[in-house]
This record gives sequence, structure tokens and C-alpha cells, in this order.
Amino acid sequence: MNLPNSITMSRIFCVPLLIWLLSRTFPFHAFYGEAEVLASTLFILASITDGVDGYLARKRGQITTMGMLLDPLADKLLVTAAFIALVEMNPRIVPAWIAVLVIGREFLVSGLRSIATSEGFTIQASDLGKLKMVTQIVAVVAAILDHRWTVWHFGWFILPVHAIAIVAVYFMAMVSIVSATDYFVAFWRKIERASVTRRRETFIMSRKKDVSTVDRLS
Repeated sequence: MNLPNSITMSRIFCVPLLIWLLSRTFPFHAFYGEAEVLASTLFILASITDGVDGYLARKRGQITTMGMLLDPLADKLLVTAAFIALVEMNPRIVPAWIAVLVIGREFLVSGLRSIATSEGFTIQASDLGKLKMVTQIVAVVAAILDHRWTVWHFGWFILPVHAIAIVAVYFMAMVSIVSATDYFVAFWRKIERASVTRRRETFIMSRKKDVSTVDRLS
């Protein structure tokens, strides 16, 4: 297994650890926010590996079929685990419908990409998709920290954790809807283009067959 795939696998291995940190069974939940800080740090580091493994795979020429399979799987496992755990851990910030929206969006995009691959084309990640990823990281981290703190005091500076969590989660939900719509529109346009191309090729082949038939008869 090459280095990029190993990094991707490490992201998958982070999923059960993240779930444990966010669960009630983690022994430090009754103390001073150790679980929240550890879970936030783990999620940020795991999210960073999403860009690192792709960069290394391209730079080292190590793009493999396994990597193409594991990378989106690792992303979706990490995001799904985080939001499902947050529905139980902090439902006032992440209600169930938010988790359903986020997870449903991931399934939709994965389905569209699978169909696109079977049709012989790809749907590239858009700027909205990249923005969605950033907003997900901010929303998850803010929601985790909000479980323990509503504000952070840094001397005269006050960081409103609760307000940031609410804004981040609902902004992330909006971006998820918009980016999913963007993916669907891009998919539909390519499907239409491919359909027109196939009809044109079928028409040309039928015309050639007709001309060939006429030539034989004459």
C-alpha cells in the first residue's frame, strides 16, 4: 500500500475513535472539555488528510483504483459519523433533519458520480463543493465545542462559540443544498449532451447503412 492510500486509511481508522470521543462512554466527558477538544482536533486533522492524500497521489504519480475507491468512502464515513454522533451529543445545534440533509446530499452526489462514470464521463468537484467541505469542518468543530462552552474568553476578546455554531451549521446546510443542486445541474447537462451525441451517432450509422444498401441494390 502506497503512502497516499495509507493516509486515506488513517482517515477511516479515525472514524470509530471520533465516535468514541463524542459518545457518552468516553471517560472524560464529565470533566473540563477534554473530550470536545480531542474530538475537534481529531476531526480537523482527519479532514486535512483529505487534501494531503490527493496531493501526494498526484505528485508521486500514485493514483490507484484502490485510492479512487477509498478516498470518497473515507470522506463520507467521517462526515456521516460526525453528524450522527452530534445528533445525540448536541441536538440543539444539530437536529436530526440537518444530519439527514447532509448525509442525503453525500449519497446523492455519490450516486450521480457513479452514474456519470458508467456513462463514460466525470463530474469535477466545483468551487461550491469545496466551500461545502470547509463549512462542514467549521460547523462540526463549532457544534462539538458548543457542547461544553457557549463563549470563550481570551482576555478582552470574547469568542461567541454558540452563535458561531448556529450560524455555521445552518450556513453549511444551505451550502449543501446549493452545491447538490449544482452537481445535479452539471450531471443533467452532461447526460443531455451524451444523449444528443448518441442520437447523432445512431443517425449517422443508419444513414451509412441506408447508403450501403442502395449501393448494393444498384
